[in-house]
Amino acid sequence: MIRKEAVFVAPGGTPGWKEDPQAVHFSSRVAFRGTMNGAVTLCFPEGFVKEAAAVILGMDARLLDMQGDDMLRDVVGEIANMIAGNFKNALCDLGYPCKLTVPEVRKGTSLEVVPLSNARCHVFDFDCAFERLRADVQLLSA
Repeated sequence: MIRKEAVFVAPGGTPGWKEDPQAVHFSSRVAFRGTMNGAVTLCFPEGFVKEAAAVILGMDARLLDMQGDDMLRDVVGEIANMIAGNFKNALCDLGYPCKLTVPEVRKGTSLEVVPLSNARCHVFDFDCAFERLRADVQLLSA
């Protein structure tokens, strides 16, 4: 969708990670409920979000800046919906039917993901468009 390949780097940090306090990031969390519960949280640097939004929406950077953060939040939420939806479909195919919640999107510095109690946590880092992206998947049996 953004015409960039995300390359898996390695399992990321430990559960309960916190982003660089100096850098602005967007974070989106989509929970899932059913025979398997949990959440997928994605974290993107602001520069990546702006570049992705420009490609997805077909807008130049100047016009995108005039639209403000709401449009960027919408793009982040949509990317999170697609990624979490693919993950949910894989769970369903494995016999764990579940439904997704609406994405929660935040922007700021020092964004933090706190692990759910008793969840199995998996953190993955990817490089895309010279930026580090992070995915945090938390799983709880129902």
